[in-house]
Amino acid sequence: METSTAIQALAGLAQESRLGIFRYLVVRGPAGAVVGEIAEHMGVAGSTLSFHLKGLVHAGLAESFAEGRYIRYRANFAAMQSLIDYLTENCCAGQQDQCRSTTCC
Repeated sequence: METSTAIQALAGLAQESRLGIFRYLVVRGPAGAVVGEIAEHMGVAGSTLSFHLKGLVHAGLAESFAEGRYIRYRANFAAMQSLIDYLTENCCAGQQDQCRSTTCC
């Protein structure tokens, strides 16, 4: 992962609502959730949710796809793993036995 991509991903998570939405999408797994489910869980208005979902998609941390009349969002697990790998690339520098495994799924 390039540094600029990591910065963009971290910036996408640097807001309480977006971080909460992303964590919810991670819990939902590869199936993700439709907008109504996310809004209900987060307790936010549709326009606010739309703004934050666009931010997560722009940061590369979420993906959306049409499902009939609905839009479904899911976490981009490959991007999440790349970010984790980037952040822990030099973990414990020379003391690898001190680091936990960083795989996510």
